[in-house]
Amino acid sequence: MEMKIIQSAKNTGDRLAEKGSFPLGSATEEKINLKLEPEKTYQRFMGFGGAFTEAAAYTLAQIPEEDRQRIIESYFNPETGLGYTLGRTHIHSCDFALGNYTYVEDNDTELATFSIEREKKYVLPLVKDAVKARGEDLTILSSPWSPPAWMKTNNEMNHGGKLKPEYYDVWAKYYTKYIKAMEAEGIPIWGITVQNEPEATQVWDSCRYTAEEERDFVKNHLGPIMHEEGLGDKEIIIWDHNRGIAYERAETILSDPEAAKYIWGTGIHWYVSEEFENLSKIHEAFPDKHLIFTEGCIEGGVQLGAWHTGERYGRNIMGDINNWLEGWIDWNIVLNEQGGPNHVGNYCDAPVIVDTKTGEIHYNSSYYYIGHFSKYIKPGAVRIGHQLNHESLKTVTFQNEDGSIVAVVMNDSDKSQKVNVTLGEQSTTAELPEHSISTFIIKK
Repeated sequence: MEMKIIQSAKNTGDRLAEKGSFPLGSATEEKINLKLEPEKTYQRFMGFGGAFTEAAAYTLAQIPEEDRQRIIESYFNPETGLGYTLGRTHIHSCDFALGNYTYVEDNDTELATFSIEREKKYVLPLVKDAVKARGEDLTILSSPWSPPAWMKTNNEMNHGGKLKPEYYDVWAKYYTKYIKAMEAEGIPIWGITVQNEPEATQVWDSCRYTAEEERDFVKNHLGPIMHEEGLGDKEIIIWDHNRGIAYERAETILSDPEAAKYIWGTGIHWYVSEEFENLSKIHEAFPDKHLIFTEGCIEGGVQLGAWHTGERYGRNIMGDINNWLEGWIDWNIVLNEQGGPNHVGNYCDAPVIVDTKTGEIHYNSSYYYIGHFSKYIKPGAVRIGHQLNHESLKTVTFQNEDGSIVAVVMNDSDKSQKVNVTLGEQSTTAELPEHSISTFIIKK
C-alpha cells in the first residue's frame, strides 16, 4: 500500500500540490497519530457543489468566453476541476440577483403567465455549461427566497412578511411549475427547499415561517400538490437555515408523521454559530432522514488573498460531515470585484472572484480548501472511523467506492506538525506545515 499526499499551505506556493506517494511500512513512533478505522462506517456521501445565482452567471457573462469556460471547468470538470456534482438555483429572485423579480404577472392565481424566460439569459446557459463540463447531469436543489409580493402579508418581496394562507396552494403549485419548466429546458431538479432562511427578516427577498407553519405547509399543501403534479419523486428539504436552532425546527416538523412522509431531510447554513453537534442531534432523533449543507459564504465583501477564509471552509465542512452531513453546497460560485452584484448591497466573498474591470481572475484560499475534499471524496464514498490524538488538528475520513481511503487533515495552528498515519499494521509519516490542509489517499 502507498499513500499519496496533496497539500495546500499558506506560507508556500503549494495549492492542491501533489507531494508524492509514500509506501506504508511498519508503524513508526510519532507523537501525533491518525488511526484509520475503515471497519467503522457512517453515512454515504452525495458530493459537493455550489450555487448558480443570477449574480454568478451575470458576472461570468462579463468576461471573454474562454475565461468563462475555464472557470466553469475549474469547478465542474471531474479530472482538472473540483469535481462538483451538486448545484443550487433560486426560484425567481434572491439577494444575489440583479433585482426583485418573479415568474408571473401580479394577481395571477391561475399561474397562467408563468415563465422562466428571464433565466434563459444568464442562469440556464451557466447550468448547461456546468453539466457539459461535468459530463453528466448535476444533482440540483432549488430554493425560494420569497413568494411574489401580492401573495404576502407585507405586500413586498423583501423585509420578511409571511405567505397569506389563501395563497398556500397557489404557491405550492408555483414550485411544481418551476420544476417542470426547468426540466423542459433539459435541467432535472433533484429537490426543493421549502424556504430559504425562514427565521430571518432580511432587507432582501425573505419570508418567515414558524416551525408549525412550515410543517403544515408541507403536510397540507406542498407535499400533496407535488404528488398530484407527478413530482412525488422530488425531494423536499426543510429549514434551509443556520445550525443554532436546527434541531428544534426539525423536531417540530419531523415528529409529525403526516409531514415527515414528504420530507427527505434538513438543510443547514453556517452563519452565526458552529454548533456542529446539532446535526448529530437531528440524526439521532430521525436516523431515516438526511442532512445537507445548502449555503455558506464569507460575509462582508471580497477578501482577496485571505487564508482564514479557507480555514473557515475547512473547519465547517469537517465539523458538519463528522456529524452526519451527506452533501455540501457552497453559495455563489463566482462574484465580481465588489462581491456582487447584489441588489441590496449584501456583498460577500466567493471562492472565485472575477474583476470585471481588469478581467483578472482570483482563486481564493476557499477554492483550494473545498478542492481538498471535493476532488478526492467521490459521490458514493462512505465516511469511516478515525482516531486522532491531537487537539488542534482536524480530520475527516472516507472510503471511496473503488476501495481507496481518503483522509483530509487540517492544521490551522502556527507551527508545523508531523503526523503518523496508520491503517491496520502499516503506517507512514507526513509533514503538516502551519496553516495547511492535506489530503491523504491510500490505495492498495
